[in-house]
Amino acid sequence: MGTVIQLKNQINNSYFQLKDTVEDKLLLVEDKIKSKLMSEVELVQKMTDYHIDTGGKRLRALLTLGSAKLCGYSKGTRDINLAACVELIHSATLMHDDVIDNGSVRRGKKTLNKIWDNHSSVLVGDYLLSRCFEMMVEDGNLEVLKLLSSTSSKIAQGEVLQLQHKGEVDMLEETYLKIISAKTAELFAAATKVGAILSDMKTKEKEALEFYGRNLGLTFQIADDTLDYNSEIKLFGKEIGQDFYEGKITLPIILLFQKAKEEEKEKLKKIFFKSIREENDLDYSLSLIKKYDIIKACYQKAQHYINLASNSLSVFNDCREKDILEDLTSFSLTRNF
Repeated sequence: MGTVIQLKNQINNSYFQLKDTVEDKLLLVEDKIKSKLMSEVELVQKMTDYHIDTGGKRLRALLTLGSAKLCGYSKGTRDINLAACVELIHSATLMHDDVIDNGSVRRGKKTLNKIWDNHSSVLVGDYLLSRCFEMMVEDGNLEVLKLLSSTSSKIAQGEVLQLQHKGEVDMLEETYLKIISAKTAELFAAATKVGAILSDMKTKEKEALEFYGRNLGLTFQIADDTLDYNSEIKLFGKEIGQDFYEGKITLPIILLFQKAKEEEKEKLKKIFFKSIREENDLDYSLSLIKKYDIIKACYQKAQHYINLASNSLSVFNDCREKDILEDLTSFSLTRNF
């Protein structure tokens, strides 16, 4: 247990260290987001103000700023503008996600669709995306425009793929990885690669940061999905069983189905076939997850992507920014915020 606590402290510190190294620029990113979301339409302004007030880790923006700093970017404000752009793409996908999943709580507060309605949430999400494309065009770099527009397209396809396999308890692990790669890892990869593009780095450095971001994103999502079934950890804004009640098939359920006995598999199929899952259904699933030590198996899978992400930074010279990004590869496994 002591080792876990020590690791958690190290991981959490790496996030705050990254934040500290780019704090001045992160404040400017927040200002940029607020200015870009200003609207003469009262409802749009109310909803975007509420969304900004819910906060968030701003991890994707931090990755863009941190990657740009690692690559030596120092002149101009393109890193600030594009960090804000990346964050707005993420925000738009969250708004759409909550409508699709009928989500009610995010970051410990009611979701936009619960306070207003689904129609407004979808349209405001679209408004955010349109603002993103304005910012990409303003940047004027075709490589950035191509990267971020392609990323937006892949995220949408990932959403559709997940919807297509909803409730499919015998989903292939390969399909799950395709979904989270599109939905989560693509934006992480874009966030880090943008930092290298801004700095006019060579292809090798661009590809290294893109690979780093993609594997960090996979780690992040696997850990997030695992936390949904880890009753040992209480997180702010993350309710145990949220994905379960929404009928999402994630890695813990996929690995559980692989290990379960035939009668257990049949019961799991019935549970996820139901339109509404109840507390006793979750209790049964959690008991099987504990029985087969699924949480540990999920973290072992995540460790593979941690190693890939960390090793990809070897092309860069040793420096504080590189150390922080390397440490950050493990932060999601035991994060508590």
